[in-house]
Amino acid sequence: MLDGIRVLELGHIVAGPTAGLVLAALGADVIKVERPGSGDQARFSRGNQGYFLAFNGGKRSITLDLKDPRGREAFERLLRTADVLIDNYGPGVLERMGLGHEALQRIKPGLLHCGIKGFLSGPYENRNLLDEPAQMMGGLAYMTGPPGMPLRAGASVVDMTGALFSVIGVLAALLKRDRDGAGNDLRVGLFETAVFLVSQHIAKAGISGEVPAPMTERGVGQDLGWGIYRVFETRDRRHVFIGVTSNVQWEAYCREFGLDDLWGEEALRDNAGRRAEFRRLTRRTEELVRTLDFRDIVARLESANIPHAPINTPMDLFDHPHLKERNHWTALTAPDGTSSPLPALPVDFQAAELPRRTDPPLLGEHTVSLLRELGYSDQEISDITGRQVE
Repeated sequence: MLDGIRVLELGHIVAGPTAGLVLAALGADVIKVERPGSGDQARFSRGNQGYFLAFNGGKRSITLDLKDPRGREAFERLLRTADVLIDNYGPGVLERMGLGHEALQRIKPGLLHCGIKGFLSGPYENRNLLDEPAQMMGGLAYMTGPPGMPLRAGASVVDMTGALFSVIGVLAALLKRDRDGAGNDLRVGLFETAVFLVSQHIAKAGISGEVPAPMTERGVGQDLGWGIYRVFETRDRRHVFIGVTSNVQWEAYCREFGLDDLWGEEALRDNAGRRAEFRRLTRRTEELVRTLDFRDIVARLESANIPHAPINTPMDLFDHPHLKERNHWTALTAPDGTSSPLPALPVDFQAAELPRRTDPPLLGEHTVSLLRELGYSDQEISDITGRQVE
């Protein structure tokens, strides 16, 4: 779908690499430009191998020292072949390297540059920011944790969502360039991404004039308007989410579990009545679920078509029947030799099939071949890389 589009990625850890990963999965030729000897900060970090493995497949890797005139010249030559440049360096880094917007457009007119930064333009635009503090500053950690104990989400949701906004921006800019041929410089802010993720809570605060309670302190189902809507513990100490949100589901719930007394209460046969009895229905469901093992309750909820979700660990997902049946996993190997299955992109195209995920590249794996593509001789490549070309 993006065949013929070349993307250069100056990315590290999560945000930049995720944007590159998605564009590569959509068919773009993504070239990861890395520092000689070290590369992406996550590449050789033992604690971050999962990060590198997860977000860097499907790319080529070239190592260039952009502070060396020969490496810089090679980068500029590579840039002239590119359509898109993505970076999640700190604010001002590219400008200090002489690679600001005007310089980039001189090197490659029509280039699309997307910078993933801590903040959009404004008083904080030159500040650095990471995923976790973005969650804190943007109100997400407050909404996630109990009072007085702000808690980050269990994934790098701000980095990853910021990367997705970057991809959306790049695709829109490519469409615009097809019409007018003009380059573009777009910026995605991690702080503003976190704020966007808290939109429904911001709207509620604006409407009510009150600070919303964290999710852990609210009767979540009642707050959202349902009579049964929360996580319950099973007899074998597993957990399952159950949501009864319609009259049809209420009837199925009562019949499946023999709750004739509740079904006999006419007031509970519409949602307003169930919502008014949220606490009582929650206690009754707690008592019911504690009498059943996890497998039993999940099977019965599935049979009765009652909305539910087992609370899975990441390890549980490897054997999830839906994911296994759709062949959603691909086993990948990290640079240090460790391996793990990784999920496919969460999208199906009727008229196209996305390629299977591939291993992340070794550091500088494609340096020689890419420099040859750019017209360098083997001797020139040796001069640039500092090693003999075989």
